[in-house]
Amino acid sequence: MCDRRGSNRADRARQGCRIDGGMRREAGWGLWCREEKQYTVSSRCINLLTCLLGLTSRGHVANYQNTTMSDDGMGWIPGLGDNKPQARLLGKSFFGYVPDAFSMKTPEMPSEKSSQKDSRETSAVSSPVTSSSRKEQPESLSGIFKEDVLKVITSGDDTQEIVTEEIEAQHVEPDTALPWESAQNRLLIKNGKVVNEDAMVDSDVYIEDGVIKQVGRNLIIPGGTRIIDARGKYVIPGGIDPHTHLQTEFMGAETADDFYQGTKAALAGGTTMIIDFAVPKRGESLIEAYENWRQKADEKVCCDYALHVAVTWWSDKVKEEMEQLCKDHGVNSFKMFMAYKDVLMLRDFELYGVFDKCKQLGAIAQVHAENGDIIAENTKKLLSRGVTGPEGHPLSRPEDVEAEAVNRACVIANQVSCPLYVVHVMSKSAAAVLATARSRDFQVYGETVASALGTDGSNYKHACWRHAAAYVMSPPLRDDPTTPGALMDYLAQDVLQVTGSDNCTFTANQKGVGQDDFSKIPNGVNGVEDRMSVIWEKGVHSGKMDPMRFVAITSTNAAKIFNIYPKKGCISVGSDADIVVWDPNKTRTISAKTHHHAIDFNIFEGMECHGVPEYVMVNGRVCVDEGDLKAVQGYGHFVPTPVFPPYVYTMVKKREEEKASDTVKSPPSEAGSAVQNDVDSVADSKSPTTLPVQEPTVVASQAPEHQLSTPSSKGQRNLQDSTFSISGEHPNGLHEQQSAELDDTAPRACIRVKNPPGGQSSGGFW
Repeated sequence: MCDRRGSNRADRARQGCRIDGGMRREAGWGLWCREEKQYTVSSRCINLLTCLLGLTSRGHVANYQNTTMSDDGMGWIPGLGDNKPQARLLGKSFFGYVPDAFSMKTPEMPSEKSSQKDSRETSAVSSPVTSSSRKEQPESLSGIFKEDVLKVITSGDDTQEIVTEEIEAQHVEPDTALPWESAQNRLLIKNGKVVNEDAMVDSDVYIEDGVIKQVGRNLIIPGGTRIIDARGKYVIPGGIDPHTHLQTEFMGAETADDFYQGTKAALAGGTTMIIDFAVPKRGESLIEAYENWRQKADEKVCCDYALHVAVTWWSDKVKEEMEQLCKDHGVNSFKMFMAYKDVLMLRDFELYGVFDKCKQLGAIAQVHAENGDIIAENTKKLLSRGVTGPEGHPLSRPEDVEAEAVNRACVIANQVSCPLYVVHVMSKSAAAVLATARSRDFQVYGETVASALGTDGSNYKHACWRHAAAYVMSPPLRDDPTTPGALMDYLAQDVLQVTGSDNCTFTANQKGVGQDDFSKIPNGVNGVEDRMSVIWEKGVHSGKMDPMRFVAITSTNAAKIFNIYPKKGCISVGSDADIVVWDPNKTRTISAKTHHHAIDFNIFEGMECHGVPEYVMVNGRVCVDEGDLKAVQGYGHFVPTPVFPPYVYTMVKKREEEKASDTVKSPPSEAGSAVQNDVDSVADSKSPTTLPVQEPTVVASQAPEHQLSTPSSKGQRNLQDSTFSISGEHPNGLHEQQSAELDDTAPRACIRVKNPPGGQSSGGFW
């Protein structure tokens, strides 16, 4: 007998049609044959199953998980009533391995959602295929398991039979099984203190697709978002280093840090963007130098970058190429050298021409300020006296040589109203010159570097030649031990606005070229990795500045000056997600054994720094994860720097307007001034009583006393009289405008006020 159970079709569909009986076919649902151990399903049952399974035709073949049937002939139709959800393979046909096809699910399909880690960071990425017995995701499912399945076959006479067949799981690559919802796409930084140059607030930051989408508290974010807990830490804009020399040929050697190694080191220290220098040789095309630098950098940089272009010679062709670089290639700054005579140095008249062209283009003029002629002469004298070691380097370039060049550059730039940016200010006297220029409203900006803030020139006298040579850079570090602190004070006071690294690294063997001649030692030191920590230690931790000023001098001001703000340099909605989670309490000791430069020496060796980047994000990608560096070569992009940065040229325009208004008001001639002075002196020498009383040029204070206080008809003082003159009064006692109509010094009739403003008074005062 065939036994159909369940009160209706739905119950039987949910419970599975458990049927026992003999060989007789049942017209309703089907028949179970004990002898053949085979269940034949009728077309009516197949139609219902087709609807439940979502099949489109009765001719389809589906694979189901094998179900063990008891010996007494009682069995369940496979797949129904299974309440153990498992991940489905999206992107594949329905006839793949789908063990949870009938599992009970919420509308959000939890079996397709990612599993969250039990930690303060959660990731949206889950394994494409999971099971209760397997926790680790395999690279593919091919060969992982083989199972017996029941294969339902529909025949032409509307009867079906179930046969056993062994199948192997389909090969599924993890990246194609599920849409890639990576932590690089969506991030939430929670519980941190967001620091910008002008504010410091407790806030969360939500990042999506490399851009900051939300800033605030209680943010509504989508599922599958990685969460970074920044409790007790600062969330600051990624550092911008506006002064690096990577993969550069200089003084007969190529720097040890190429664009990969240098930007990798930058990320490790919390810098998320660099601005490098394309330096053409004398006579070389500026366009060709720019393209050469782009070719070297694009395939290697781990973070975003921009380019300055140096002007090492001057001609009409250079003028044209400067204009082309600004219009077509995203360059808005040009650097000139006042040192390195006969190699890179420009003369004063050439500087004037370049500054004038920069002003016309809306670009920023930069200078390496040292007097190249004096340096050349000093070098000759020192070598002739037998001074050949690294100690001769600072002697050839004393502090006043730098200060003189800074002053000269400011004067020349001011003649053409060109904004000036002085790179690597290394001495107190040079900074003082900038302070004076800025007090006179010169549009000049100053940059100092990490080496000048973290160490001094005493190392040039070290007994070890290799040690002393490692510190050789230009301008040199100063012997005065108070210089680093003074420069940090200038940064805090806004005399200096920007900090760079001047990262230009050479190995000990490369520097050994100058073993017998200090002038041949390749100039340059490290700094791009340690810049942020050194400035935090010497500036914020020491109490000289607050975190907001730190953000300004390490990121925001550079972004404003070179016109990439607010894309870079701040944490706000719409800005690039270049962000650092900064731990102010964590410390690290700088060492060549642990740094990421391609050299075996570090000028900050042994310095303990408070303040460490725990997380560093570049365009939303986590490149430093809990201190673990995960740099990707070629991930960075070139960032164009548009001309006419508002932060700079708004002030230039304002100053030009003030100058124009001053020229319109032409000063009086010398003769006119002499006559006026004579008149004033004569007027001062005359006695007031000698002037006629009715003279309209006499002010009230010079009139006879009876005119100053006119009595009323009853002998009382007239309260309506006043010594105030609406015609104005000159400091020397004479009216600027002589008008009989406005002169109120003549005697007037006394008038009693009957109805003052506001109505008639009932008192006796009026």
